[in-house]
Amino acid sequence: MFTLFFVDDLPTTVGCTYQFANEDANHAIRVLRMQAGAEFMLSDGNGAWSQVKAIEVSKRSMQVQVMNSGYQEALPTFITVVQALPKGDRSKEAIELLTESGVDRIVPWSASRSIGKGTDKFAITAREASKQSRRFRIPQVLELATTAQICEAIKLSDLAIVFHESASHKLSDQISSHNVQTLLIIIGPEGGISDEELAAFESAGAKVALMGRPILRSAHAGIAAVSAVSALLRVW
Repeated sequence: MFTLFFVDDLPTTVGCTYQFANEDANHAIRVLRMQAGAEFMLSDGNGAWSQVKAIEVSKRSMQVQVMNSGYQEALPTFITVVQALPKGDRSKEAIELLTESGVDRIVPWSASRSIGKGTDKFAITAREASKQSRRFRIPQVLELATTAQICEAIKLSDLAIVFHESASHKLSDQISSHNVQTLLIIIGPEGGISDEELAAFESAGAKVALMGRPILRSAHAGIAAVSAVSALLRVW
C-alpha cells in the first residue's frame, strides 16, 4: 500500500508533472527520506486521488509525475459521531480512532459532565489520522456543539443512537431498517450522560442502546459503536 499525502491542488491528468511542495512534501523528504523513483498517493481529501512517482527531489519539494488517477465514491450512509470531550490526550485519541473507523463528520460535544475543553487541533488530528489510515476523505470536524444543537441534529437524521449503560435495549434491537442515509451516533463523557441530556435526546427522536457489557472509555467507545452499527447497517 502506498503512503498517502494531501494537497489542495491535486493533479489528475495522467502523465503530467506536479510540484509537490507543502508540509507533507517536507515530511516525505526529511523524515521518510523519499528519493527519485518513489511512488506514493496524493489526495485532495474529498475523494479524488492520484498515484504519482517522484522524478526529482530537492530539499523541501519534489517534482512528481501522475501515473494513475481516480475518485473514491462516498459510502451510502453518512456517519456523524457526536463525541463528548474526554480530558487531555484522550480527546486526540478519540478523534484519531473515529477517523480510522471511517466516519464522515465528528462533532465535539460540551456535555454537562465533560472534562476536556480544547478543540483547536482536532482538524489537524483528523487530517493526520486520515493519512495514517490511508483514507481519501478527511472527516469534517465541527465546532464545539451544545446539547440543544445536538437535539436539532437528531431531528435531521434518519437514525440517531445514543449509547448509555442504563439502556434496556441492545443495539441490534434498535435497528429495524438498513435504509439509513444519515446516521448520528452519540458518545457521552467519562462521567456519563446526565438524565436531563438523555431525556432531551430521546425527546428529539434518538434511540438509546446498550453497547455490550463492558463499559468502555469515552475515547474508545466511538470506534466500537461505529464498527457495530456499520456491520448491522451493512455499510461494511
